[in-house]
Amino acid sequence: MTSDTTQSDAVAARTQNLRDTITRARFVLFDFDGPVCRLYAGHAAEKVARDLVEWLERQGMHGLLTPEEREHPDPLVVLHAVDRRRPRSDLVAELEARFTQQELKAVDKAWPTEYADAVIRTWTAVGARLAITTNNSPRTAARYLEGRDLAACFAPHIYGRTQELRHLKPDPNCLNRALNALGAAPSKALMIGDTPSDLHAAERAGVPFLGYARNPDKEKLLRDAGAEHVVASLETVLRVLRETPGRR
Repeated sequence: MTSDTTQSDAVAARTQNLRDTITRARFVLFDFDGPVCRLYAGHAAEKVARDLVEWLERQGMHGLLTPEEREHPDPLVVLHAVDRRRPRSDLVAELEARFTQQELKAVDKAWPTEYADAVIRTWTAVGARLAITTNNSPRTAARYLEGRDLAACFAPHIYGRTQELRHLKPDPNCLNRALNALGAAPSKALMIGDTPSDLHAAERAGVPFLGYARNPDKEKLLRDAGAEHVVASLETVLRVLRETPGRR
């Protein structure tokens, strides 16, 4: 057997494994920012993080963050840092509420992920039950889905950030809440996410994982974290769903 034949067989096996992963799913848990939309496409996450830092400084809390945390472009890093040092405090509750308001503003300029709407509608049409499992506010996800006429595909199964920030992914809390509410065995579910924290949450919940990576850097992060299945476009998922007759 030639090396070309061996490589071809390996590619075919990976393709079939991916198809099996998609078609076996009876319950699909979508991360929100990434697989469903780019929430901060028109309302930069860096600006949101800076707003949170400036608000903390106005409260006299400049010293609560390290220099690196004050400059970090991810607002969740700021939120996590404050929660570690002031767990379950009014300060955390106020900061989380401010973050949620910034997310809600971002919804109006969010970009739909290519093929996401079609994948969601097709998976619903063939009988899968869907949920959102996200570190974003559930209010944010709900507002976006309503604006895209997708709310009926998920409602009421939207599980997102609470003021118990220790339960953010990679903690599997939001996945477990979704599984329990859906009455779903983890092995019958599939998590679609775009970060290592999504992967690790799925692993801890016992749920198979499909990575979505819109660029090579994101794919490398997922692969390095141990993701077996990663797609560069949700068109791959849509094609599998449409090419698998009688799957229900």
